[in-house]
Formats: sequence, C-alpha cells, structure tokens
Amino acid sequence: MTMPVTLEHGIPVGRWDRLLGRICVAAAFGLIRLRPATLRRVMSTVRIGARPATETDAYAARSAVVAVSVTCAGQGCLPRSVATALRCRLSGTWPHWCTGALTEPFRAHAWVEADGQPVGELADVKHFRKLIEVPPRGGRHD
Repeated sequence: MTMPVTLEHGIPVGRWDRLLGRICVAAAFGLIRLRPATLRRVMSTVRIGARPATETDAYAARSAVVAVSVTCAGQGCLPRSVATALRCRLSGTWPHWCTGALTEPFRAHAWVEADGQPVGELADVKHFRKLIEVPPRGGRHD
C-alpha cells in the first residue's frame, strides 16, 4: 500500500543553520542504526548540561533539519526527531525527545516536544503510547 507523502516546508534558514542542520542529520542517520536502548543512552548523555528547549528553539531546530533533508522533510520521523534534538543541543538546549506507538492500527512515530507540546507535528501524537523518552535534564522520567 502506498501513502501520499507531502514534504514539509519549514521557515527559511540561513547558511550557518543549514550547515549545522546537515551535520545533525548526518549524525542522526548514524545514531538511528543503534539498538533502541543504546540510542536512548546516547541521547541521555548528549542532553547533559543543556537547558530545556522552548517551543521556538525546537521549531527553529526542526526547520533547519527539514530544510536540508528530504527524508526528514517526509516520513523520516526518527532521523528528523534525533537530528532536531541534536540541533537543539548545539544551541545549548534540549527538547523532550520521544518515540511511541499506536496499536490499532499499528503505527510508530518519533517526535520532539517543548513546553509540553509536540513541535511541528501534523499527526495527533497525544494518542501514541510513549515507549522511549529523553526529557530535558531534571524533567519527567529522568
């Protein structure tokens, strides 16, 4: 079965943001090959020393990632979410990074949240059961 895919269009980003976005996307594609438990440990380590991301911080990071990667602008939710979190970290912040699933019908998704809200998500992720979370340091599930 095929699904129509609409590529996301974020806010325009400058050269520096595009460069950092590319670096984070490249790193994300390497990290997503790790086992889930290892990925969680790596993300938990990377967040150390960061302050919680605001919705504005997370949206700007997501826009930089989407601007440089067709996969991340489409259905590549896992690399998009990891790259977004990494891009936030380069700015000294950390969003709430999440992966989750629905059971009927089965769907899996990965996203970031800030200020208690999903950032840039078209789907209603509130119905997903969170399976792996890496919140900002000092947040829930620390």
